[in-house]
Amino acid sequence: MSFAIAYSRAQLGINAPLVSVETHAASGDPKCHLLGLADSAARECSFRVFSALKQANIVIPPRRYTINLAPADLPKQGSRYDLAIALSILAVNGQLPRQALEQYECVGELSLSGDLRPITNILPAALASSEANRALILPADNAPDAYLSDDMVLYPAQDLRQVCAHVSGQVPIKVYQQTITPVATTDTTDLADVKGQAHGKRALEIAASGGHNILLFGPPGTGKTMLAKRLPSLLPPLSQQQALELATLYDLKQKKYALNQWQQPPFRAPHHTASHVALAGGGSQPIPGEVSLAHHGILFLDEAPEFDRKALEVLREPMESGTITISRAKCQAEYPAQFQLVMAMNPCPCGYLGDTTHDCRCTPNQINRYRDRLSGPLLDRVDMHIEIPPLPKGLLIGKTSAPTESSQVVRERVAASQQRQYHRQGMLNRQLQGKQLTEICELDPKLQDFLAQAMDKLALSARALHRVMRVARTIADLADATHINQQHLSEALSFRKLDRRGGY
Repeated sequence: MSFAIAYSRAQLGINAPLVSVETHAASGDPKCHLLGLADSAARECSFRVFSALKQANIVIPPRRYTINLAPADLPKQGSRYDLAIALSILAVNGQLPRQALEQYECVGELSLSGDLRPITNILPAALASSEANRALILPADNAPDAYLSDDMVLYPAQDLRQVCAHVSGQVPIKVYQQTITPVATTDTTDLADVKGQAHGKRALEIAASGGHNILLFGPPGTGKTMLAKRLPSLLPPLSQQQALELATLYDLKQKKYALNQWQQPPFRAPHHTASHVALAGGGSQPIPGEVSLAHHGILFLDEAPEFDRKALEVLREPMESGTITISRAKCQAEYPAQFQLVMAMNPCPCGYLGDTTHDCRCTPNQINRYRDRLSGPLLDRVDMHIEIPPLPKGLLIGKTSAPTESSQVVRERVAASQQRQYHRQGMLNRQLQGKQLTEICELDPKLQDFLAQAMDKLALSARALHRVMRVARTIADLADATHINQQHLSEALSFRKLDRRGGY
């Protein structure tokens, strides 16, 4: 039988679709035809493969080889298929057992000397092969980056000759193993470091509990950035599956996800000069942007009005859907983007509007232009608008006698609140939509009238109204209350100050 199959993995966004390398050999002029929508790097594989086979002292019969990378409509990029192509050629000539290849998937570039060179974006392929219950043969240099779970079966190889000896059963390769011991975090930020700002701390606890988007505004030096950087310390650790998703996104960005950050929610803080492509992702071969690198974590935009308007507006769709689709002429990729947006801004260009210790030098037109850099639809998608006022100088200089809660104490309440949410609806409150939102945030007639009056007085949009209901549900969960009451609604409405007529 002059037909053999080896298996490999393509790269398509965060996924690694299975590629069957089908090889047929026939008599005729010795040629090699490669089919299956391969790019130039993949089409050059025949030169690398046959040179590697010769250097490994393997004699290949001079036949006409037709190699199909199936499915044929899936684009194939790069040299990751070299190893699978070489093994399928050997199998079709009876130099390797065909049945042995069924239990393996192979990725790796072959050098002309037969050595295996590492490839990029190895983690999606390793995870996909593990889910398919197949072992993965890969370059030895890729093994440390690919091994993130004890369920993976990886065979690291140095060259083609070693792979052939393993597949034929002559000299088995030892299964790769390493001990994943996350290093203790060196992060010393704690909510107890923040003096005063009880309202801001309370808002952070609510935002952490329900995963709500927040906007911090106030004069310079009041602690907006300090508060935002302590939000990650209030969040529970990620699950193993969430950590693997995040590590895969970092691998696509060709960044190693550090073990000292394993299962820690990411905190991304791009500079305000970042472009919309840097935030959303892009390129001829789409790679994840900041919204995806903040998946299951926090995206912090300091000095938010200084960002380009296009960069801010690109956040709107992923804030609603939790995913972002990047389309280019040759391909399309969809990446997860369930991030919690945190923005900080001054109340005006000079920063001192409403500050009793400094005079504001801005004209009304300057103030309006500055505020309008954040569009209404974007502000509608922010659940909580939190004013951070200046603190009395005595409180900043002297020691406070009031007890200050640490991040650990608040994190325990946040974890308990999130457990209630997952037990009740299987998601955080910020993700409630449609009928589910109406049922879980049910209000009695008296509260409905109260909310209708507030909606009219504060000029709330329908989207902002739903945000208020979600925040009120989170406040009730923190209080371990079954139903939302007027106190919960009132507190939720206090976090919508930018919706009020006349501004802040």
